[in-house]
Amino acid sequence: MPEPGTTAVVIVLPDAAPLLDAAWRIDPALVRPGLPAHVSLLYPFVPQSALTGEDETGVRSLAAGFPAADLVLEEVVTAPGFVAVSVPGLQPIADAFHARWPGLRPYGGRFGARPASHVTVAMGAENAAAARVRDALGSLLPLHTRAAAVELVVLTEEGWQSRFTAPLGVPDGP
Repeated sequence: MPEPGTTAVVIVLPDAAPLLDAAWRIDPALVRPGLPAHVSLLYPFVPQSALTGEDETGVRSLAAGFPAADLVLEEVVTAPGFVAVSVPGLQPIADAFHARWPGLRPYGGRFGARPASHVTVAMGAENAAAARVRDALGSLLPLHTRAAAVELVVLTEEGWQSRFTAPLGVPDGP
């Protein structure tokens, strides 16, 4: 479990909320509290206590360099205890964040050096629950959504909170 002060750079996908809702209806414990449906571009990011203006400028600059994107979510991916929907259209953005902060290992290295972009739908699922989630997602896909902004979020004692949002394709400042 992450500690307060942990940060992440994500793209929230509000249109993908029904995916998490489907898992929650099967078992609320499968859905991580605190963040809506999203793709993590870099998690964990720089700890809040070490964040610099250069880090924030880098996030804003990278976001400005990619246009907003219309996406189609189609493929369910499973692993033991884990159900997700792949979002290959956001892989170039995730790769850019990994390249900009090469010393940060996505997910602490648990999924390799270049984990596939995805929306996590369920975690900690027993095989039967994971199968039920996968079946429920089948009726919701394909799902059309739009990636419009990058968000830097911080885990606080009250849960995940936004530090700032940087629109995709929009330069920061005049």
